[in-house]
Amino acid sequence: MRTYCLRTIVSAVVDAEPDSFDSVARTLAVIGDRWTMLILREVLRGRHRFGELRQELGIARPVLSNRLSKLVGAGILERVLYGDHPPRYEYRLTAMGFELSPALVALMRWGDRWLANGQTRVVLVHGACGTELEQGFWCEMCATTFGPRAIRKRVIST
Repeated sequence: MRTYCLRTIVSAVVDAEPDSFDSVARTLAVIGDRWTMLILREVLRGRHRFGELRQELGIARPVLSNRLSKLVGAGILERVLYGDHPPRYEYRLTAMGFELSPALVALMRWGDRWLANGQTRVVLVHGACGTELEQGFWCEMCATTFGPRAIRKRVIST
């Protein structure tokens, strides 16, 4: 197993072609802070109401309100009315929001492997059969899975 020092990783990112991280930068501008990621995790777990999110995360009301507004504005969550008197809303993932699920799973699995010191408390499984989740890349043409070292970049001309 190969380990990398932070300086090497930072150097690789800084020295990369300027446009190679545009999508990463744009994504992080929307979801790249701790609270936003934790809110998304909780919504994926089925917590949709402001009070549930606040209680589960221990987050200050103004911070939660700000992050929810940002996620709604970005099209990742939508506000859905669930009570009329007074008007009450819950937050539901849009199709765009659901597509963040693999990224959150990858972060969780990475944290379990590298930061949890063997103290993992949760294992993700396939709901239908209970088999532990494997996450990878899939090539439709070759009908095979592969790892990150097999990924190459192809620039699309505009």
